[in-house]
Amino acid sequence: MIAVFPGSFDPITRGHIAVLEAVLPLFETVYVAIGMNADKRGCFPVEQRKAWIRTCLGNNPKVQVVDYDCLTVDLCKKLNATYLIRGLRNQTDFQYEKDIAEANKLLWPALETMFIPTRPELSCISSSVVRDVYHHGGDCTPFLPDGVILP
Repeated sequence: MIAVFPGSFDPITRGHIAVLEAVLPLFETVYVAIGMNADKRGCFPVEQRKAWIRTCLGNNPKVQVVDYDCLTVDLCKKLNATYLIRGLRNQTDFQYEKDIAEANKLLWPALETMFIPTRPELSCISSSVVRDVYHHGGDCTPFLPDGVILP
């Protein structure tokens, strides 16, 4: 079984790593897919994000890191992945992700979305929070996995 874990990973956080660690035993391959959003400019270069992901996961052979600029469902088709992984921090995340999962199911009925609840101690962490702390000169280390050092 093959899964895709999409996101901006701008930067990758302790929450992202916890979700990956939860799903890795379930799949032969998990693609960590860095989505390119035309409406948003990333804070950190894609190649840096890829390097952080590889560092955090110790080059685990089950993990492949890719970037993409198409619909996530089209990426899943291309990679022959029939599972989509999404982390949930709260009810707002659930409603948003549920709507996307239903739209993806209409686009490709073979695609199943797995929701992984975030551990309570990580539920306040998001890439947006990290970027805000970073831009204001704060200490980001409580939010970041080992190996991620922001410039």
